[in-house]
Amino acid sequence: MNITLPDEVIICEVGPRDGLQNEKAVLTAERKIELIERVADAGVTVIEIGSFVHPKAVPAMADTDDVARGIRRRPGVEYRALVLNRRGIERAVAAGILKAKLTVSASPTHSKQNSNRPPAEVLASFEECAEFARQNGVVLSGAISTAFGYYAEGAIGLELIIPLTEAYLAMGVREISMSDSTGFANPKQVYSYMSELMGKYPEVDWTLHAHNTRGLALANIFAAMQAGVKRFDSSFAGIGGCPFAPGASGNVATEDVAGMMEGMGVKTGLDQEKILDIAETVQSLIGHATDSSTLKLRQGRSAVKSSCTSPVSGG
Repeated sequence: MNITLPDEVIICEVGPRDGLQNEKAVLTAERKIELIERVADAGVTVIEIGSFVHPKAVPAMADTDDVARGIRRRPGVEYRALVLNRRGIERAVAAGILKAKLTVSASPTHSKQNSNRPPAEVLASFEECAEFARQNGVVLSGAISTAFGYYAEGAIGLELIIPLTEAYLAMGVREISMSDSTGFANPKQVYSYMSELMGKYPEVDWTLHAHNTRGLALANIFAAMQAGVKRFDSSFAGIGGCPFAPGASGNVATEDVAGMMEGMGVKTGLDQEKILDIAETVQSLIGHATDSSTLKLRQGRSAVKSSCTSPVSGG
C-alpha cells in the first residue's frame, strides 16, 4: 500500500497555555518562562505561551503579561498567545507578542456555554481585533473549536465549518486550526474533513489540534497527514483539556507526536530526549501522572533498570 506523508511537519507546543490552564497546580511566571525557554531549546519553533483573557475566567493565565515580557526570545521561534477581544490583543502587543490566536466554537451549544453568544456573534466581535492587528503589525491565526463534534450536537458537519472559515478569511486570517476540543473525531472523519477543506481553501495553512479523550489522537494526526496537513498542536506530557468542555481529557503529548514522526521518518526538528526531560519536569510540577505513552515507557524502563541494579538481600 502506497502511503503519502509529508517529509516534515511543524509541531506547535501549546502546553504553556492549553495545557497549564486546566491544571489545579498553578505555576509561577518564572516556572512558565523556564519551560517555554526549554521548549525552544528542544527545537520547537512555534510556542503558545499563554492567553490574554480575564483572570477570573482562567486564573492560571493571569500572569501571561509577565511571562511574555520575561521570555528570552530565540531567533526563528514564533511566540503566540490566545486573545478573545480588543483588550486581549492590546495587552498582547504591550507585552511584545505579535502573533495572536482567535477562537470560535463550531458547536452552537458550546459557544453559548463558553461565551454566551452564537458563533456568528463571536466572529463579528473579532472585527475590532482584526483592525487593531492590521494597525499594529500583528499576525492573526484562527481556531475553530469543537470542529469535529460536541456532546450536545454529536458530529459537527462541514456546513458549520465553512462559514466560520470564510469569516476568518474575510478578516485576513490565513492560518486556521481545526480543534478537536473534546476528542470527538475519528480518523475517517479527520481525513474527509481536512481533504475537503484543503481542496476548497488552498490558501489556508491548516493545523490539527488533537485531544486524546478516546485514545485516537495519534490516529487522527496520521489521517490528517495523509490528507496533506503539516501543522499540529500538542502539549508537553499530554496535559490540559478545556475548562469549558467538561470531560475532555488532555491534549496529545508532544513527545508522543514527535516519537511517531521520528519512527516514520518525518522530520520535526525536535530533540526527543529534551522533550521527554521537559515532560518529566512538567509531571513533577503538577504533581500527577499524565497521558503520555512515551514518557510512561521511559519511566518504566528506568524502573526496570533500577530494580536490576539494586542489591538483593537474602535470608
